[in-house]
Amino acid sequence: MEPALWRACNWLMGAFFALAAFVQVVYTIPAVLTVLVGLNPLVTGNFIWKSVSAIHIFFCIVWAVGLAYNLLLHTKQNIFHEEEGRNPAGGRIRLAIAIVVALFPFLSWVYIYINKEMRSSWPTHCKTVI
Repeated sequence: MEPALWRACNWLMGAFFALAAFVQVVYTIPAVLTVLVGLNPLVTGNFIWKSVSAIHIFFCIVWAVGLAYNLLLHTKQNIFHEEEGRNPAGGRIRLAIAIVVALFPFLSWVYIYINKEMRSSWPTHCKTVI
């Protein structure tokens, strides 16, 4: 059951990436890699698959660094030129919500990890990971 579920998830993600590839070509590589894993899960041990996925991750990181540099290069020095700068609570509320959404999974994991009662019901594969 688990291998079939894993393959179905990979096929579903492959279809999602294939649809996204119609909008943006960069999703073609993840679509192909995901479909290949759906066809044959052992393909991840192949040298070509590892090379293509490593190169793709490298270019994604380089592109993200370039975008961050571009954003830092073109930032406005005076916040009052922006809409959030004129609104006394507009940007703060969105920032607070973003921080809560970003930190919630980590804080819930810490709570569960510290709580020994909850840890006692974990399966063995969860206990040996950390």
